[in-house]
Amino acid sequence: MCMPAPTVEQFMEAVKLTVLANRRWVPPPNKGFLHIKPVLMGNRPVLSVKPALEFTFLIFATSMGNNFKEGLQPINLVIENKIHRAVPGGAGSVNAIGNYAPVLKAQVEAKANGFCDVLYLDSVHKRYVEQTSTANIFLVKDKIISTPALEGTVLPGVTRKSIIEIAQSQGYQVEERPVLIEELLEADEVFCTGNAVCLSPIGIITYMGKRVSYQETGLGGVSEQLYQALSNIQMGLAEDNRGWTVTLK
Repeated sequence: MCMPAPTVEQFMEAVKLTVLANRRWVPPPNKGFLHIKPVLMGNRPVLSVKPALEFTFLIFATSMGNNFKEGLQPINLVIENKIHRAVPGGAGSVNAIGNYAPVLKAQVEAKANGFCDVLYLDSVHKRYVEQTSTANIFLVKDKIISTPALEGTVLPGVTRKSIIEIAQSQGYQVEERPVLIEELLEADEVFCTGNAVCLSPIGIITYMGKRVSYQETGLGGVSEQLYQALSNIQMGLAEDNRGWTVTLK
């Protein structure tokens, strides 16, 4: 993106100051969370197509509930096979504003047809699952957890990384690799992860008119176990031995 990154120290200090300044907007336990969004944008007044020379770094914070209105109830996805979220060699692995523009048309149509969101395929073979509009995807089959590999077209979400680490610590085999549509449709359990959704179970996936159901209510066995483990760390109910949390006073 030709943009200089702030240092870790600058980033952490900015987050701390923003959270402390907005502490009154943190929702009560189990009622939502304070969503923290770092933003880096070029701001030099120039119309030419070239990298900016000046940038603004800021932290945006807002109170919110689950990104899906269903909360922890299973969501309903449709697989899109015409519109693609990202292409090899592009910026699909970067959380840039331009990555959201390609998904809007498919997302609007999906919601108009009763779906919660769209699941996108790779743009080359149109056979491999990548992610939803904003979240990473996981499937469980015979005690093995699989998720699409980070090969430039999938966002490397921090919640994705956290769930992988927790799953491995609990003895699960986790595979990061290309995931075929057929594998997804034959999975025992499917869920997605993201900053705004944390971990959300997937109850139904529709592909080419074929509807596959996984679970009707609540989290599945594996996803519930992983969700509780991550949630307990976030809420301070379990020991954080990975250094993920910071206490502010």
